[in-house]
Amino acid sequence: MRSLRNTGIATALATAAALLALGSQAHAQVNDYHDIKARPLRSFTMPQPKRVVLPNGLVLFLQEDHELPLVRGTAMIRGGSRDVDASKAGLVGIYGQAWRTGGTATKTGDQLDEQLEGRAARLETSGGTDSTSVSMNVLKEDFDTVLPIFIDVLRNPEFRQDKIDLAKTQATTGISRRNDEAGEILGRESSKLGYGANSPYAQQPEYATIASITRDDLLAFHKRFVYPNNIILGFVGDFDSAQMEKKIRAALGTWARGPQAAKPADVIAPAKAGIYFVPKDDVTQANIAMVHPGTTRNSPDYPAIVVMNEMFSGGFSGRLMQHLRTQRGLTYGVGGGIGANWDYPGLFRAQMATKSGTTVESGEALRGEVASLLTTPFTEPELSLAKESILNAHVFSMDSRAKMLQQQMQLEFYGYPADWYQRYPELIGKVTNEDVTRVAKKYVTPDKLAILVVGNEKEFEKPLSSLGTVTPIDITIPEPGAAPSKSGGSSGAAPSAPAGTNPEGMALVNKVRDFVGGKAKIDAVTSLRRTGSTTMTTPNGPMEAQLNSLVRYPDARRDEMSMAMGQVTSVISPDGAFVITPMGTQDLPGSQRDSMVADLKTELLSVLKNADNAAYTFTSTGVENGAAVVEIHAGSASTRWYIDPASGKLLRTVARGRGPQPGDVTTELTAWKNFGGLNLPVSATISRNGEKSGELSLTNVEVNPAVDAKAFVKP
Repeated sequence: MRSLRNTGIATALATAAALLALGSQAHAQVNDYHDIKARPLRSFTMPQPKRVVLPNGLVLFLQEDHELPLVRGTAMIRGGSRDVDASKAGLVGIYGQAWRTGGTATKTGDQLDEQLEGRAARLETSGGTDSTSVSMNVLKEDFDTVLPIFIDVLRNPEFRQDKIDLAKTQATTGISRRNDEAGEILGRESSKLGYGANSPYAQQPEYATIASITRDDLLAFHKRFVYPNNIILGFVGDFDSAQMEKKIRAALGTWARGPQAAKPADVIAPAKAGIYFVPKDDVTQANIAMVHPGTTRNSPDYPAIVVMNEMFSGGFSGRLMQHLRTQRGLTYGVGGGIGANWDYPGLFRAQMATKSGTTVESGEALRGEVASLLTTPFTEPELSLAKESILNAHVFSMDSRAKMLQQQMQLEFYGYPADWYQRYPELIGKVTNEDVTRVAKKYVTPDKLAILVVGNEKEFEKPLSSLGTVTPIDITIPEPGAAPSKSGGSSGAAPSAPAGTNPEGMALVNKVRDFVGGKAKIDAVTSLRRTGSTTMTTPNGPMEAQLNSLVRYPDARRDEMSMAMGQVTSVISPDGAFVITPMGTQDLPGSQRDSMVADLKTELLSVLKNADNAAYTFTSTGVENGAAVVEIHAGSASTRWYIDPASGKLLRTVARGRGPQPGDVTTELTAWKNFGGLNLPVSATISRNGEKSGELSLTNVEVNPAVDAKAFVKP
């Protein structure tokens, strides 16, 4: 029989026994997790990238990594959204998308897609606050093929109009939905309070600013910034640095310098301290943020700030979570700290979400936690745990060669010392509680906080004014042609709002009213039920649905659509807006609610019932293709009617679409029928931005049906 020793099993058993003994000793000795002593982190170094500066000012970083046969490259280019005038807000987003999709002078974006996909290569462009970028990811064997494409995109973008239009459509879709989520509202509006509504760091695109962006604007932005002396270029992957440097010198070394990009002056004018409120009645919790200006990372106080932030808001061990969640049960999520950006000030920010019934209590508690930074000293155990957590996390910011390259490019871009990350652990280790107390008193100013609450005040346990004088914030999305208000909210003005009704417009609307049935019959209508079918155009083909629509004038509507997938019911009334699907009932997002309200205000009988209402305006704008045109405005809702001037028959309507698909919605009224003495449309073709999107065919219209009040009540 073979010896047990010779098999190596004995050694394994001995090792296991030793480990068990150690574990048993440890178990016997340690009764509390505080007694566990972790060994200090061992130091390690990661190879730094090679830095090369070309004669034309381009800075090149090369980081070899032979683990995989891949090469990744990124060009960071100075100049971003903060360099764009407010009248063109959103330009850098359009630029960053259309730069790649618009192709180059020699190839369309679609041709580039085909060429790159055949090699499993990626080439992308993007834009941000202070920079834009072009990046590539390619197999080593295809690098020499893809590098010329990368350079062509970098230097010679074509910005084809169809791709610009697509990017603008997607941008306007984002605008239309920006008020759907309370958290998004909180972040956007609190940044406006912290930086000032007119600061480029709080700039928001609007329909009008997106519409104003042209191809010439994109070309001008590119010409202004994209020069070698404004670029930091880095490559990481499976290559020889000497050979790569030679290739880049040959490809970009003769590119002439251009104007040096200068950092714009910081425009920061924070709002006055106080309570600010955004009403949002379709939510069951409140979101709270407290802000004022912060600092930058090149401050000598930055290491102490990082430690203070960790003690204040470092996960479950931070004071905010311990006090507001664990002890008081006010929130699932809370956080905050002194913000510090690379080359412009961050914001001090503390924020949380809580159920509506504890909004005021939570606001008071969060404000108290901020104030305690100046009055309640941190303990040595808090300091030790915070520093250990920071240093443990720091290891993972530099555990790959790609991360080392990114760090060095970042430091170069913002003008920081090349050893900034290497010195960081030592600086964190030297932070004392005295340092933390000093920076808290220097950078945290409770009496300068702008406090923002987003929520449904009807469900708050106390009036929000219990926290102080409340300033409402208007977040209405301006229609095209309307400008943002100076207060940082939105004016909410309708597009091209007329000075008032003109006689020609009033006469045409009266003619339509007579065609439909006259003032007396129209005013007698209290409700209307329509039944029929609709066909919608979708990317997967036509989708049919049975329609049952009930309107209770002047302000409630219920639409039931029965489809193969089940029934979808949407309801709008003064009490709220909601949708019922096979998955359950939920409140409608703000943009969809606003869209339904606008549709109800501009619906045929609603308009005719308000023909004598001063809140509605009717302006004749002339004749188009034989049809008399009337612009109709009801507050922020608007529509355009095309009328047969001889009969008063309404031929078509054109409204500005809201919700996830903004654009002109044209409804061609193709057939009419008489119901109880009223001429009403029973057939229509609907188009959006010139493309057919659906058809409507009604089988019956019931005037003044019995209405169950529960039809408009949320189940």
